Amino acid sequence: QVLLVESGGGSVQAGGSLRLSCTPVGYTYKTYCMGWFRQVKGKEREGVAAIDSDGSTDYADSVKGRFTISKDNGRTIMYLQMNNLKPEDTAMYYCSTTPWHGMRGGSCRSGPDRSLEVWGQGTLVNVSS
Repeated sequence: QVLLVESGGGSVQAGGSLRLSCTPVGYTYKTYCMGWFRQVKGKEREGVAAIDSDGSTDYADSVKGRFTISKDNGRTIMYLQMNNLKPEDTAMYYCSTTPWHGMRGGSCRSGPDRSLEVWGQGTLVNVSS
């Protein structure tokens, strides 16, 4: 079983930068999608950025040009470099991985077996104006 451990959240002023990391512990899927999601309390979770095992990426429109998703192929660590942060980026950020079923709108698409989705515990990003 794979676990995901996020780090790198924190507080920053608008215009600042943060880098989030997501480290898988244990088995990883051979062909996979890994993604970052965010959620504000009381609102639906939204996809931010996704990357697959081939290195293809996909972003939500709200973060294009500001956020960059990448991965360390040797250890399958995933990163989210967030630049020019805005107060509306404030949220709990979660990383997730699932067997590959495509990407859309900055999200990994779910397969028929949702039990194969793995989620981290989340890391808080707070952007002040």
